[in-house]
Amino acid sequence: MSQPLIVLEQIVKRYRLGDTDFEALRGVSLNIARNEYVALVGPSGSGKSTLMNLIGCLDTPTSGSYRLNDRDVATLNDNELAAIRNQEIGFVFQSFHLLPRMDVLGNVAQPLVYRGLPLREREKLASESLRRVGLGDKLRHRPNQLSGGQRQRVAVARALVGHPSLLLADEPTGNLDSKTSEEIMALFDALHRDGQTVVLVTHEPDIAAHCQRTVRVSDGHIVFDSLAESAVPA
Repeated sequence: MSQPLIVLEQIVKRYRLGDTDFEALRGVSLNIARNEYVALVGPSGSGKSTLMNLIGCLDTPTSGSYRLNDRDVATLNDNELAAIRNQEIGFVFQSFHLLPRMDVLGNVAQPLVYRGLPLREREKLASESLRRVGLGDKLRHRPNQLSGGQRQRVAVARALVGHPSLLLADEPTGNLDSKTSEEIMALFDALHRDGQTVVLVTHEPDIAAHCQRTVRVSDGHIVFDSLAESAVPA
């Protein structure tokens, strides 16, 4: 059996709030295999956003171990974490986070600047990524010339341009109407069918229903995992 892409073991994340400590995660263990399509769900304050930040190497655990693509990332410094994020993880956010003065091609190519690739290669890879999400004819448009759904497609193309091991999406349909949300989820579905590992954070049941596996977080614990439930004999 191949090594899981994500291996979290007894993860604790503790924050200092005034004179007291608050445990956002309390001994979380979770494995995610390559090419899984996983929804992280839970109410506000449950710990799911903290878990997403740790999986995305935006934060580090107080204790416990985290291996991403067979590399121990729990103890890396800020520069090493930044390199991991650039090489291994593609991020898609609710608010798109596009640069308004840069055209679509430039926005998508931006993560490749930090890899030191020459302009021609960056633009070639960005064009390919935009064609993959159905925006091959919008390369020179600015973000304000696009609809919300098109802007989110640009964000997905940017996340994919470096061929990441993991696509991590935080409420990716939160700013979209229901029809456009379904179109974006159809895109995630297709990316998963093509072999992309996708972890999606959402509070919407109809969005989570697209995923093959649902992991529910409550009070800093994983309280439900549909993969584990499916393995329990009737």
